[in-house]
Amino acid sequence: MLADVVPAFAVRDAILVVGYAVLVGLLAQLVINLPFTPVPITGQTFGVLLGGMALGSRRALVGMLLYVAAGLAGLPWFAGGEGGLHVFGLPTFGYLVGFVVAAAALGRLAEARFDRNPLLTLAAMVAGNAIIYFFGVTWLWNSLHVSFATAIAFGLTPFLLGDAIKAILAAGLLPGAWKLVGK
Repeated sequence: MLADVVPAFAVRDAILVVGYAVLVGLLAQLVINLPFTPVPITGQTFGVLLGGMALGSRRALVGMLLYVAAGLAGLPWFAGGEGGLHVFGLPTFGYLVGFVVAAAALGRLAEARFDRNPLLTLAAMVAGNAIIYFFGVTWLWNSLHVSFATAIAFGLTPFLLGDAIKAILAAGLLPGAWKLVGK
């Protein structure tokens, strides 16, 4: 039987990784388009922050790699139902790269016990958002061929308040996420 061959921890890890990718994919469908920027407001960053801190670096990294790979393979679960290789050419692709890096970094910070203190948890989530912004704004700047100040105005400034709220919510839900993960 397969259950006798595959260790239980591997099945559990696979379920957590797939669940993380699916969560971010579902949250990507919560979209508010802003008329002045190609970058929408979505629920993705909330999922990246919460899952990254709850799953640890390895599972968080694999979960976001799965999310991006499945979307690039054509699953329409990026923001607004986007999917496919054409996403490489979109000005928002850098945010997806940032999700992968931020998830791994957040998981590593959780492993370093940043998830045991509310202020350190919020600091870790601010760092996670900064990583996402770094990759997102840099890609946006290069793809739109605008000034860096314009890229910041399109891809960072309008999202600061919302991402701060998402970080606070994710930090508040982290103990519940630990219970689901079995930490």
